Amino acid sequence: MTTVVLDASVIIKWVFADRAEESHSFQALQILQLINESRLGVVQPPHWLAEAAAVIARLDPVRARQAVSLLYALELPIMTDVEVYQKACDLSASLAQHVFDTLYHAVALHESGAMLVTADERYYRKAHRIGRIAMLKDFIPSSI
Repeated sequence: MTTVVLDASVIIKWVFADRAEESHSFQALQILQLINESRLGVVQPPHWLAEAAAVIARLDPVRARQAVSLLYALELPIMTDVEVYQKACDLSASLAQHVFDTLYHAVALHESGAMLVTADERYYRKAHRIGRIAMLKDFIPSSI
């Protein structure tokens, strides 16, 4: 089974799939469905919900409490190994990116066979050479 790490740029599309500016929301919702059906594995860094909540609260404060509750209820597994944090620090330094962004990639690199799925083109451009990363628009899970 394929395992994914989903950064906030993908998770936000679950909440705001109705917004025209959220391109590729259909693909993000397909991933969520596959996770819910246990046809796609997922593992997240510990800050995923906090980062998603920050974006949701900024974009739609009225919807934030309910959206965060729904995301929390997913009980997505998290990875907290010290090696993940160390790798995130290394990636942050080499890519000149915030550790919060590189933690997603570090989890994907640490988890055997995992792939970071992102809609963040800026991060992807800097990090694609490292591997184990795919743009949401291009990602096709092997279970589809």
